[in-house]
Amino acid sequence: MSTSIQHIQKELTAFEDLFKNAVKSNVPLLDRILKYVVKTKGKQLRPMFVILSAKLCGEVNEKTYRAASLVELLHTATLVHDDVVDEATHRRGYFSVYALWKNKASVLVGDYLLAKGLLLSLDNKDFNTLHILSDAVSKMSEGELLQLEKSRLLNITEDDYFSIIRNKTASLLASACAAGAESSNNNPDVVEKMKLFGEYTGIAFQIKDDLFDYGTDDVGKPTGNDIKEKKLTLPLIYTLKNVDTSKRRALKYMLKNSNRRKESIHQIIKEVETSGGIEYAIEKMNEFKSKALEILNQFPPSEARESLESLVRYTTERKR
Repeated sequence: MSTSIQHIQKELTAFEDLFKNAVKSNVPLLDRILKYVVKTKGKQLRPMFVILSAKLCGEVNEKTYRAASLVELLHTATLVHDDVVDEATHRRGYFSVYALWKNKASVLVGDYLLAKGLLLSLDNKDFNTLHILSDAVSKMSEGELLQLEKSRLLNITEDDYFSIIRNKTASLLASACAAGAESSNNNPDVVEKMKLFGEYTGIAFQIKDDLFDYGTDDVGKPTGNDIKEKKLTLPLIYTLKNVDTSKRRALKYMLKNSNRRKESIHQIIKEVETSGGIEYAIEKMNEFKSKALEILNQFPPSEARESLESLVRYTTERKR
């Protein structure tokens, strides 16, 4: 990933300046919270995908930076709201906005970030960018609600799972790549191709994220967190489908009634490992990674293509 950052360091700096200006506020409390949000935000993967997609398809320009800022504003807004929904006290090793300023401020800050993103596009008449990203926001909400509905009943199928993560996670990365491509190339076929590239990469990214729940790596959340929240992800879905009836019944009972007990969590994780759920999820993750790389290989060799390939590999090889 370091190679990708070096390749676009100048562009990332320009994006950073625009993003910081976009979140400024004259309200002291809001400005204080936003400075904390900017300080604790993550690796900026999505803005990197926007910039590199633009570079792959043409020349980076001011519209590219606005698209990257809109993506980051929307992403940050959804994370702030997610922490309220999940009652999460930590985000990337830091206290969450929810933990420090509670529900009301968190919801309002998320709303403010969303509004600033919309205004950034509208003020500059970036209507295509706004349309691309608005579609992602709609799908993200649908994905979250589908997961909520299915988790309550513990009846998520593999098809349900892929529908959830395609909407909940992959849609934003797909839109980031599409918006980047659209900012430098007005060919709809190229934009659609980059959208599909982002979708495949986003699916691989989410499967990797779900796999962390069954490992011991320090990934910024406790091992077994998805189990505690009754979130059925691919390793466990595969396990429930392939174990015998008595084991399936026992696993579902633990998920419903003792999902926060360490003994139950360890037993579920052990069953997932024994049944081959981990290996199956890794296989599926690598399938989507290969599909993403196949699309990239349709473009001529360039530093941008090489950097995007590096980012795709990072999504499936990262340690946290």
